[in-house]
Amino acid sequence: MATAAQGPLSLLWGWLWSERFWLPQNVSWADLEGPADGYGYPRGRHILSVFPLAAGIFFVRLLFERFIAKPCALHIGIEDSGPYQAQPNAILEKVFVSITKYPDKKRLEGLSKQLDWNVQKIQCWFRHRRNQDKPPTLTKFCESMWRFTFYLCIFCYGIRFLWSSPWFWDIRQCWHNYPFQPLSSGLYYYYIMELAFYWSLMFSQFTDIKRKDFLIMFVHHLVTIGLISFSYINNMVRAGTLIMCLHDVSDFLLEAAKLANYAKYQRLCDTLFVIFSAVFMVTRLGIYPFWILNTTLFESWEIIGPYASWWLLNGLLLTLQVLHVIWSYLIARIALKALIRGKVSKDDRSDVESSSEEEDVTTCTKSPCDSSSSNGANRVNGHMGGSYWAEE
Repeated sequence: MATAAQGPLSLLWGWLWSERFWLPQNVSWADLEGPADGYGYPRGRHILSVFPLAAGIFFVRLLFERFIAKPCALHIGIEDSGPYQAQPNAILEKVFVSITKYPDKKRLEGLSKQLDWNVQKIQCWFRHRRNQDKPPTLTKFCESMWRFTFYLCIFCYGIRFLWSSPWFWDIRQCWHNYPFQPLSSGLYYYYIMELAFYWSLMFSQFTDIKRKDFLIMFVHHLVTIGLISFSYINNMVRAGTLIMCLHDVSDFLLEAAKLANYAKYQRLCDTLFVIFSAVFMVTRLGIYPFWILNTTLFESWEIIGPYASWWLLNGLLLTLQVLHVIWSYLIARIALKALIRGKVSKDDRSDVESSSEEEDVTTCTKSPCDSSSSNGANRVNGHMGGSYWAEE
C-alpha cells in the first residue's frame, strides 16, 4: 500500500519539477547542483529561507512604525486621532446601518423634514459617519513611510549591486552560458530580500488598512511571489534583477508623494507625483519594452533558444507590458489634472473621504460637503510600484 500511495505522489512531484519544462534542452537538475562551496546555482530549496526572513521583516516593520514612523508623523503635525465623530442621532444611525450609507436626494429631503435639519447638514452627517470607522491619517502615514523606506533602500542596494555586474552594462550577459551562471552572495541577498518583502506584504495585508481592492491586491501579491520564485528556480535571476530594479525606481517616489499628501504638503505632493509619473513613463514605456523585453524575447532566443518555461516567462512579461500601458494612461490623466487644477485628485482607494475634517465642520454650516475638495495621492498607487513582474 505504501508503494501504491507513493506512486501518484512521485508522478506529481516529477511533473512539477520536469526538467523539460524548467530547463533548456540537454540540461538537468543534476547539472545545476553546482560547486560544493559558496552559493552554487539557484535551487528551489533556497526559497524556504524566505519564510523566517519575511517574518523578521514584518517584525522590523512593527518596530519601525512604532518608534520611527509615528514620532516623525507627530513631529510634522499629523494628529494621533481618528476622523471627526458624527453627532449621535438615532434616526440617521438607523438609516445608515440598515438602509444606505449614501442616501439619495429623495431620502435626504425626507430626513430633512423629519429632523428639521437642512439637507447639507444631513449630507455632512453621513459623510462624517462613513469616515468615523476609517483609519486615521497617522496609520496610513506609518504604512507609507515603511514602504518608502524599504523601496528606497532596496533600490539603492540594487543599483549598487548592478553597477558592478557585467549584465547591467551588456544585457546579453544575462544569457551567456545560461543556465550555468553561479549565484553570488550579493545576487542571492537581493533576490531573497525582495521575495521576503512580498511575503511580508502577504502577512500584513490582513492587518493593514483594508482597501476596496483587497482581493485584487491579494491576487497581485500571489502572482508577484510566484513569478519571483519562478525566475529564481530556473536561474533567470540576472534578467530578474534588472526588472526588480527598474520597478523599484518609481516605487519610492509614489510613496514619497503619498507621505507629502498625508502631511498636507500639497505642492510637494504634486511635484513628487509629476516626477513619479515621468519616471514611470520612461521606465515602463521606454526602458522596459526596448531593453528588457528585447533581451528576454529576441536576444535570449538567439543565444539559448526557446523552451517551455521561456514561453511562459515571456508571455507574463508581455502581459505586464499591457498593464504598463493601461497604468500609464491612468497616471498621465491624473498628472494632467494635477497640473491643470494645481493638486492631485482624490485617491479612489482611500478609505477616508475627506482630507480635512475641520474643513467639513465649517462646510456643514455654510455649503454642501463637496468630495472634490479632498486631496490624496492617486489611485495608481497600491503597491503598483511595489510589484516585481506583475502589479496591481
